[in-house]
Amino acid sequence: MNFSGKKITVAGLARSGVGAANLLVRLGADVTVTDLKPEAEIGEQLLRLSSKVRKVLGAHPDELFSGADMIVVSPGMPLSVPPIKKAISANVPVIGELELAYLYSDSPFIAITGTNGKSTTTTLVGEILKASGMKVTVGGNLGNALTEEPDLLRGRDYIVAEVSSFQLETVKKFRPKISALLNITQDHLDRYRNMKEYAAAKARVYKNQTLKDCLVVNLDDAPSAALAKKAMCRVVPFSRKECPGGGVFVKGGVLVSAVSGAEERIIEAKDIRIRGVHNLENALAAAAITLAAGARAGAVEKVLREFPGLEHRLEFVREINGVSYINDSKGTNVGAVEKSIESFTEPVILLAGGLDKHSDFSPLKKLVRERVKRLVLFGKAADVMDEAIGGETETVRASSLKDAVLKAKDAASRGDVVLLSPACASFDMFMDFEDRGRQFKEIVRSL
Repeated sequence: MNFSGKKITVAGLARSGVGAANLLVRLGADVTVTDLKPEAEIGEQLLRLSSKVRKVLGAHPDELFSGADMIVVSPGMPLSVPPIKKAISANVPVIGELELAYLYSDSPFIAITGTNGKSTTTTLVGEILKASGMKVTVGGNLGNALTEEPDLLRGRDYIVAEVSSFQLETVKKFRPKISALLNITQDHLDRYRNMKEYAAAKARVYKNQTLKDCLVVNLDDAPSAALAKKAMCRVVPFSRKECPGGGVFVKGGVLVSAVSGAEERIIEAKDIRIRGVHNLENALAAAAITLAAGARAGAVEKVLREFPGLEHRLEFVREINGVSYINDSKGTNVGAVEKSIESFTEPVILLAGGLDKHSDFSPLKKLVRERVKRLVLFGKAADVMDEAIGGETETVRASSLKDAVLKAKDAASRGDVVLLSPACASFDMFMDFEDRGRQFKEIVRSL
């Protein structure tokens, strides 16, 4: 696509907005960025903007949208906001930073989406492909926007991208060589009207794929498996049980691949370094994706045996008097917390709460009743969570994260696990889930 001389508005000044604006300037576009936050609240992001980018901050003037040749919208801005709706009605093209990166790149994409496990799976895929000798770029929703370093979008064997439902809302031509649908559980119902709408956004990951492409799907996740039946490309399944169709599965405690036809042993499940039910699924997904991409089975085994996991994902922090403290701040939805609790056979003291995303917490009832010794609730969602699951075990309230840790410590006995897995967003008390996780670790280390 030729962007030279085009009048383009970039809406939203997060990392993706800065990356998109700078790339568009490089491509000769006339670029204006706009953000509802005033300059003082945006901070250092502005320092990374090209001097050729115009800035309109503290407001979203209609003329910047309706008068543009194109709009590049931040994932955090719903397409339902008035200026975007008006622009769409006026037939102004609206895309996201993911689409822009795809249009600029000359390399095949691997796009990984799902409610949970995206970051770990994306990182594993990048490491396995590198271990197979491939030249890859890893980015997307993982933390670094794809357009931040545009030179890394060209001349690669693969671009490995973690993609969110928000990013997929604005794809037009985006066509990954390999897509992956890890799971679909309740999340972001503060943005989507219902689960059907949320799932439809996820399904856009394979909307442009053809028989020359591949969709990797979790056969154990009913919503994902149902969506995969509509795909117009090759489908490679993965499962914690034996599965048909040439995928990756567990057989007799061993990860087995039939991606290339005949069954091939990869690694014993017990030898995978990252622990937990959800990480077994992430390992299966990463194996299926990379073997479909041409990776060596030996590289898959090596990385699964050595990969230590990511920060804030069931991250071991410290053991105090026989009590393990685990940071799972990335557990921002009910499905993630279910998998996290299931990963422990020990009694769990669960720290949960934060900013509610209109979630139904009742699916946690059985696990809380059976495995949670004490539930410590904090943040704005404490009342809603207490009403939904507080009656299933001993439940206490905390005024802060530090107070929650202290209340957990008071109840903990040797052999217990203190687990921060909030089931909520973090923005009521923290900058983001990383900030919440790091504060938790600091508190635990100070005990």
